Amino acid sequence: MDRYVSPRWLPGGNLQTIWPALWSRRHDGPPPVYRRERWATPDGDFIDVDFQDAEAPDAPLLVLFHGLEGSSHSHYAEAFAAFAAAHGMGFAVPHFRGCSGEINLAPRAYHSGDHEEVGWILHRLAERQRVGSGRTERSAGPPQASERPLGGQRGHEVPSVGARMLAAGVSLGGNALLRWAEEAGDSAARVVKAVASVSAPLDLAAGGAAIGRGFNRLVYTRMFLSTMKPKALAKLAQHPGLFDAERLRAARDLYAFDDVFTAPLHGFRNTEDYWARASAKPHLRAIRVPALVVNARNDPFVPGSSLPGPHEVGPHVTLWQPLHGGHVGFPWGRPPGHVRTMPEAVGGWLRAHL
Repeated sequence: MDRYVSPRWLPGGNLQTIWPALWSRRHDGPPPVYRRERWATPDGDFIDVDFQDAEAPDAPLLVLFHGLEGSSHSHYAEAFAAFAAAHGMGFAVPHFRGCSGEINLAPRAYHSGDHEEVGWILHRLAERQRVGSGRTERSAGPPQASERPLGGQRGHEVPSVGARMLAAGVSLGGNALLRWAEEAGDSAARVVKAVASVSAPLDLAAGGAAIGRGFNRLVYTRMFLSTMKPKALAKLAQHPGLFDAERLRAARDLYAFDDVFTAPLHGFRNTEDYWARASAKPHLRAIRVPALVVNARNDPFVPGSSLPGPHEVGPHVTLWQPLHGGHVGFPWGRPPGHVRTMPEAVGGWLRAHL
């Protein structure tokens, strides 16, 4: 995958981003059939988790954290679901709050550095994996009120034996997953065997600047804001006075949206504070679990100049930075192509750590 080269008929980062998401094949057979669970969160909210169950009760579990405004039906999620099924693995897609088709309840949404939410989800799934394999008698039910709200790496009893679980994150979800691994340190290896991020904006300021100008602003920014703004206004209807509605309606890029909505709702002073504190790149040396970081150097959202070099990561981190691939694209084959190459390569790397 590090040497991936795009098909000749699909040149350039933008085509390699847009075409695969809309028209390339995601799987050989029928689309995945998910079983949905709704989990109550410690702060009185909920998240929805979609499962594709494996036939074997003790099968390893692959967890996928989706990207900005993504879901279990995003092209990359369905391709990862096909990979998991082909290899006898269970598959789970936890939806970030408000991304499962129903607005969440609390005066918050989700963000690129949401490592506490990621940690809470992973710990709960790991406990269930251990119960399923008979390695612990601890209940896998809802968290008790005494547990630290969303404190993934603290406030949870984690057995010394790690679950047979792998985690991947795409774009925003990839950055959040890496932030969890960074914060968790040595304890991450007791929860997952390995993690991988794909097309994550590891330097949020660089990514925010890139998506806020030129073609990116006209196409990608407009696409994201077309769903993010209505969700934010629905949140305001739930919680009047939560933010300035006129400022939100006037936002024309992610910087302005994050300044009025994402940053203040999640404990950041402003966009600069959010982007600085939520970026995974400055903390990659802190990771103590095998971690794969995949970024195409022609990703229109993530400038190649902002990507980390080998001297900026620790010994547990592997960098794959192919010249081609776009943003979560990596198409292959004759038109219309397929998007299975990336999940197969990333999934294969993850499975090797089981």
